[in-house]
Amino acid sequence: MGNIEVHLFAAARSAVGHRTVTASGKTLAEVVASLIADYPAFAAVEPRCSYLVNGLAARGDLDLINLAAGARVDVLPPFAGG
Repeated sequence: MGNIEVHLFAAARSAVGHRTVTASGKTLAEVVASLIADYPAFAAVEPRCSYLVNGLAARGDLDLINLAAGARVDVLPPFAGG
């Protein structure tokens, strides 16, 4: 498993308590699970989050989105109302 640089914004940042953390995982689903395990408050925010992997929108099954060591993941919760 490679180290993944995770950048958190808005409510995700508040839940985790950091702007950037390092997580490990081979897939985006594994990284998300790692974040929830390390920062339980993130579990409440995660269902509303979108993700970017190396600047590209991650869509579909997170188990199928493979990550290379050194990848960057941006965690984007909704920023404002509707």
